[in-house]
Amino acid sequence: MSSEFQQLAEKVTQLAKLAQSLRDENAELRRKVKVLTDDNTVLNGRVEEAYQRVSAVLDQLPVAEEEPAVQAAEEAA
Repeated sequence: MSSEFQQLAEKVTQLAKLAQSLRDENAELRRKVKVLTDDNTVLNGRVEEAYQRVSAVLDQLPVAEEEPAVQAAEEAA
């Protein structure tokens, strides 16, 4: 009977260690998710800024007149 209790106690100890290990891993993964989410937010902001700059440059470019052959091809399509 004592042996059975000892085995049960060992299994409970193993389970407690595993649960703690999983809690630690979960906490670390949450920290990593936070860092990556913050990085993603920064990068999305940079992409938006670049998009705005490119759009501003494109808006400043003069509109070229299309050649008649190009116009005819577009109208036929």
